[in-house]
Amino acid sequence: MPFYSFHCAKCAEDIELLIGMSETPVCPNCGSKRLTRLPSLVAPPGKSAGIKKAARAQAAREGHLSNFSRAERKR
Repeated sequence: MPFYSFHCAKCAEDIELLIGMSETPVCPNCGSKRLTRLPSLVAPPGKSAGIKKAARAQAAREGHLSNFSRAERKR
């Protein structure tokens, strides 16, 4: 089941709910069923390769090799 974002017309809260497509959402704050589904935001592209490279560079500067594989440690 995916998360969906809703806006409650009764209490004016924006909420995220984990519900199925056939379920009727209910506001957890006030119990109202007058919810409007909000558009979803697109996730930005991942940056894990850059994060890994920066972590390895920091590990090398600090003199420890914990972020490197055995093959990379022999270099």
